[in-house]
Amino acid sequence: MFDNLSDRLQDVFAGLRSKGRLSETDIEDAMREIRLALLEADVNFRVVKKFVTAVKEKSLEADVLSSLTPAQNVVKIVLDELTAVLGTTDSKLALSSRIPNVIMLVGLQGSGKTTAASKLAYRLKREGHSPLLVAADVYRPAAADQLESLGGDIEVKVFRGDGVNPVAIAQAAVREAIDTLKDIVIIDTAGRLHVDEEMMNEAAAIKKAVKPEQILMVVDAMTGQDVVNVAAAFAERVDFDGVIMAKMDGDARGGGALSIREVTGKPIKFISEGEKPTSFEEFHPERMAKRILGMGDVVSLIEKAQQAADAELSEEEAERMARAELTFDDFLTINKQVRKIGGIGSLLKALPGGEKALGAGQVDEGILDKMEVIIYSMTKMERTKPSIINGSRRQRIAQGAGVQVFDVNQLIKQFEETRKMMKKMQLVTGQGGGGKGKKGKKGGKGRKGRGLRSLPGLGGMSPTDLKGLSDLLSD
Repeated sequence: MFDNLSDRLQDVFAGLRSKGRLSETDIEDAMREIRLALLEADVNFRVVKKFVTAVKEKSLEADVLSSLTPAQNVVKIVLDELTAVLGTTDSKLALSSRIPNVIMLVGLQGSGKTTAASKLAYRLKREGHSPLLVAADVYRPAAADQLESLGGDIEVKVFRGDGVNPVAIAQAAVREAIDTLKDIVIIDTAGRLHVDEEMMNEAAAIKKAVKPEQILMVVDAMTGQDVVNVAAAFAERVDFDGVIMAKMDGDARGGGALSIREVTGKPIKFISEGEKPTSFEEFHPERMAKRILGMGDVVSLIEKAQQAADAELSEEEAERMARAELTFDDFLTINKQVRKIGGIGSLLKALPGGEKALGAGQVDEGILDKMEVIIYSMTKMERTKPSIINGSRRQRIAQGAGVQVFDVNQLIKQFEETRKMMKKMQLVTGQGGGGKGKKGKKGGKGRKGRGLRSLPGLGGMSPTDLKGLSDLLSD
């Protein structure tokens, strides 16, 4: 979504870095380019004016201009101010001790409320809660059927009530949650194509009837800064607590996402990218600001990898991978984990410069598919003992996979390089077989090759190590 804005800002920074010292004219020119980039991204003009003024004032301070790296200081100032626009602190979902907690979703029709409701339910379920989805949209055809279908996919019950009176449905749902020991009720309310009095009155009536702990407004990130006016109207009538930004994977300019926090004062709590239940995450202002500025987001990648870690990974597999004794079956396991975090594209987007590489077509996102086809064309013995794969075997594997022998050779080369790199990481970190685990036994259970640490080239690195690597690459 922020690709165009990110490219424009990075071009501005590249121009600044090419100068040994910055003059006031250099800063003026850079601010003009940043102002145009933000306006073209459909950011609210008041937000742009405030942002550019703050960045300019801080960039013109004597200690910035006279420093050894003035361009880096300007980039840091832009990062800080962009984070301030998005929200200076993370705003987590606040739940009370009341049982059940009630969460009410509001927003215009087509903003993605129903899908967001199911994704939120899935997230809360994974966190150990027992949610109940409520179909309170009685106007849109098949709205309740859609919610029930989504609820079935994630194994969360959907309450439909009488399908006539939204307020009565919400009240009955709370009673149903108490009777069935559900600790969270998520109400999917009706929307309209535009803000009108009837929709606002209904939302206010549901709020009064069930007294929700949290009211979240779902907004379509692709609607641009028009979303700010809609949010202001809802804030006045139902006083919502936060925003869910849906459709963040769209190709819109992203101005609404950058404007809504500053204009309405309401924090963005979650962002939604894609259709899968897992494509729903907490919003972190600093991480988003770094993504916009092309600095990557390794911390979020680590969190995704930890969530996607295969709980069924056996101790034997974990120990073998920790010792860098990889097999091609382990490669399949690694590929499976990469897919769970969104594939090669998602992995690279989280790394500094990764989005540019993808945009320039320098990365083949279908490489995992080709690798798997080749590996599945191997015999069980070949997968566990790659050293036996000679020339004739490579020819047979290539024919079975429908690829060239060159492709098989490339995969084997990548496999060997990965194994060598993991062995090097084992030496650097002191991990691997032969030592004592936390339980004091040889090769004990003190470590497991799971999540992102199992990926090629990252074995044994801690989240702190990876964050430091990201910061280093971002400088």
